[in-house]
Amino acid sequence: MRVLHGIVGVGVLAAPALAQTSNYDDLTEGFLGTSYSYNGVNYHSVNGVSGVFPDGSTFTPADGGDQLIIENATYLFNDYPSWGSPSNVMTFGTSYVPGDNLTLGAFAQVTMDLDQVSDSASVEMVFYENGPWGGIVFHLEALSGGSVVDSDSFAISDLGGRDNIAFNTLSVGGAPFDSLYMYATYGSDFSLPRLMIDDLTLDPVPAPTTAALLGLGALATRRRR
Repeated sequence: MRVLHGIVGVGVLAAPALAQTSNYDDLTEGFLGTSYSYNGVNYHSVNGVSGVFPDGSTFTPADGGDQLIIENATYLFNDYPSWGSPSNVMTFGTSYVPGDNLTLGAFAQVTMDLDQVSDSASVEMVFYENGPWGGIVFHLEALSGGSVVDSDSFAISDLGGRDNIAFNTLSVGGAPFDSLYMYATYGSDFSLPRLMIDDLTLDPVPAPTTAALLGLGALATRRRR
């Protein structure tokens, strides 16, 4: 126990905070629009940029589309049951395939603002590797007040030949943050790989309990006397 100016210090208790996972399974397949709030996360600013592909060809904002999309990916989960959580996923761009079949949407960027400050996050991803996509880099940044506090990235496999389905996870943490920014680049430019995400998991920062706040209030009152 420590004493400050003759007053006994009061410890701040924290309310337990449980990991918060968004699996999108309670949403209806289809377009969500250009912004959407779900499970404490506001998704917005999808694509809307120009950039390049590894073969040197380019794309415009119109090519990427700007929609958030819920896709029923039953056939994917049938083949890869250890990934994510059946059966809905989030994807991006311009289109989806109704029913159990699916398409991986075009992705350049998305911003995710959080209702509650968190100190770690992870997002599970499925995408195409090799083929025309090899060498594109996926990035995830954690930001606090607009400043990056942590980041993670990986490059899509570039073994040539036909493209194929691949999986990976991006994770950030180690400091509190209030938003996430996920994007794709090739060299110094944006790129437009194909992507779906599932099981975005956040660890919210515990808030002080009412009892702790009352204790601190009583301490401040005693100090003023």
